[in-house]
Amino acid sequence: MLLTTKIPLKYIFKSTKKDIFFVFCVALLTVLAYRYVDIANIPPNITGLVGTSISLVLAFKLSQSYDRWWEARKIWGAIVNDSRTLVLQLRSFTKGNEVSIVNRMAERQIAWCYSLGQSLRKLSPIVGLESFLTSEELEQVGKHKNVPLGLLDFHSLDIASLHQAGVINDYQQMQLDETIVRLCESMGKAERIKNTVFPTTYRLFLRWFIYIFVILLSITLAETDGYGDIPLMLLITAPFFLLEKTAYFLQDPFENRPTDIPVTLIATTIHTNIRQLVGNTDLPEAPKNGEFYVM
Repeated sequence: MLLTTKIPLKYIFKSTKKDIFFVFCVALLTVLAYRYVDIANIPPNITGLVGTSISLVLAFKLSQSYDRWWEARKIWGAIVNDSRTLVLQLRSFTKGNEVSIVNRMAERQIAWCYSLGQSLRKLSPIVGLESFLTSEELEQVGKHKNVPLGLLDFHSLDIASLHQAGVINDYQQMQLDETIVRLCESMGKAERIKNTVFPTTYRLFLRWFIYIFVILLSITLAETDGYGDIPLMLLITAPFFLLEKTAYFLQDPFENRPTDIPVTLIATTIHTNIRQLVGNTDLPEAPKNGEFYVM
């Protein structure tokens, strides 16, 4: 996730350098062609109408992309709440008994958060989990195609064993099961965002229209004496490409990019909170991130 600090120009230029180069080439070719070839003039009001239409479509896409990003952030906010709730319920319902099971489930919940974040980013979902799971759990969960789901299954088995042993009653088991269900729902919602592709034709057609606008604008400004229309072209068209690229990044919040939802940072926060709840003083360090973003 990008921070409020100054975003380096290098990062901005890197994401739009191809588009800026395209604008520069079109502007330069148009200026040269206008001087040596008879090119029909295009009225400025036509170019302005095209630019206005593109602006409206671009604003709509930005809104839709941000909605996806914000929904992902709300999902992980719910994961934070339910992870804390699970441990609080376990400690309260067991009344200090079955400390080993409570601690094991607390560590497993930490593992679940890290595993889910890595899975959404198409990274290995079991890397780094050895410090939270037993060797037996790690071996069994490694066989699962969906590792986070396998970890939730372990939670359910432990809750069932607590109920069978008489440590928790029917109502308490139901409350714990509801928390597990909410965690599973949050996982499903995040996977839905990850696996639902934003319509590719939307971006393709929008970029074509921006390129058409660039060509029309270059012809409209070709009457300018000298090469002054080239920097003017770059100044006018750069915001279109920057906003389009911003919308493109926001529409996929789990791609391991600086614009992602900071799932690693959120998982580290859950890690800290849960270990403090169970009295474990071995707390994690804050993850190392870039100067202008957190992951």
